[in-house]
Amino acid sequence: MSQAPNSHDNDHEGPIKTPKQLAVAVGLAFVVPVIIIILLVSFVASGGTGSSGSDALSEQATAQRIKPVASVEVKMVSANAGPRSGEEVFKAQCATCHASGALGAPKLGDAAAWGPRIATGLASLIQSALKGKNAMPPQAGGEFSDLEVSRAAAYLANAGGAKFTEPAAPAAAASEASAPASDAK
Repeated sequence: MSQAPNSHDNDHEGPIKTPKQLAVAVGLAFVVPVIIIILLVSFVASGGTGSSGSDALSEQATAQRIKPVASVEVKMVSANAGPRSGEEVFKAQCATCHASGALGAPKLGDAAAWGPRIATGLASLIQSALKGKNAMPPQAGGEFSDLEVSRAAAYLANAGGAKFTEPAAPAAAASEASAPASDAK
């Protein structure tokens, strides 16, 4: 008789045909992953040594990475120095925006931009400087005293065409006020 039509005896063939090929395949299935694991472990272990010339693990580099974000710095100002002039305060604080006109700040010496501000008076300009206005942050309580900020406001306005007198220090103003009174006697 002939074979049955549904017989699948010889239909299933794979790439491994001999016992020798089977032994090689089983051996490689164990050896190749072990070799890959050994190579990965050696790669990870060698990554921590750093390259020559690198100071990534030095004490200074570590201290730099873990230092605080902010710090407090106390500056001692000599009592004999007196308040700074408006020009000094302008150069140290105000020039950042008022020299270039950044964030809509009126530029130093721009009479057209300073005209409407000058018309409000020096007291209004000083209040704007101390309390802040639009994009300008308040300057009161910062590195400069209120008197120094007032002098800077007068300096900026005078550069824009005003004729304001630079505010005087309170002690100097008191002595100047008493000097003409004593001369009147």
